[in-house]
Amino acid sequence: MHFLANPARFLKIARPLTPWLGWSGALLVAVGVGVGLFVAPPDYLQGESVRIIYIHVPAAWLGMAGWTGIALASLMQLVWRHPLAGVAARAIAVPGGVFAALCLATGSLWGRPTWGTYWEWDGRLTSMLILLFLYVAYGALANADRERGGEGRATAIFGLIGAINIPVIRYSVDWWRTLHQGKSIGVAGSSIDSAMLWPLLISALGFSLLFGAIVLMRMRADLARTKIEARLRRMAA
Repeated sequence: MHFLANPARFLKIARPLTPWLGWSGALLVAVGVGVGLFVAPPDYLQGESVRIIYIHVPAAWLGMAGWTGIALASLMQLVWRHPLAGVAARAIAVPGGVFAALCLATGSLWGRPTWGTYWEWDGRLTSMLILLFLYVAYGALANADRERGGEGRATAIFGLIGAINIPVIRYSVDWWRTLHQGKSIGVAGSSIDSAMLWPLLISALGFSLLFGAIVLMRMRADLARTKIEARLRRMAA
C-alpha cells in the first residue's frame, strides 16, 4: 500500500485501470442480471419475486464492503498517515451509501410479496438502515472537515467507530429471531441451486468492479481538485 502513497504513482495506475474496471463490470452486470431475470428458474417457494436477488444481494454486499473499506482507510490514515487514505475513504462513502440505499429499496420490494409488508423492524433491516444513516453522517462530517481545512482525523475516527455495525449486520440473523432469512452462501457451501447461483456470483462480481471504477474516478477527481486549489492559492499569493 505504501507503494501507492505517491499521488503521481497512484494516478499512473488508476487512469488505465478505471475504464477497464468500469467496462468489465458493466458487461458482467449485464450478463449476470440478464440471465438472472430472463433465464434462471424461479424459486420453488418465492416464485418470480426471487429474481430481485441478483441486485439485492450485490447491493447488500457492497454496502457493507464499502464501510469496511472506509474503516481500513481510516485506520491507515490514523496509524500510518497514508496520504491517500483519507481520499480513498471519502471516495468510497458516496457509492457505498448508494448501494446501502439500493439494498434497502430492493429488500422492501422483495419483502412485500414474501413477508406481506415492505418493512419490518428486525435486526438485519434495522442495522442496514443504521448503516445508511452512518454513510450520510460520514459524508456530512467529511465535507465539513474539508471546508474547515482539517486533517480529517475526526472523520477517520468516525469511520472506525461506525465499523462496529458491520458484524451486527452480518450476524443479526443468527443473534435475533427475525423475518429475514439466514445466510444462503457460506464457507461450507451454498443452499442456492447452481442455476441461480452462478448468475448471482457474476452479478456480484460485476457490481464490485463497477464499485471499484467509481471509487477510482472519485479519487482522481478529488486529487485533481486539490491540485487546482493549491495552484489557485499560489496564484493568489
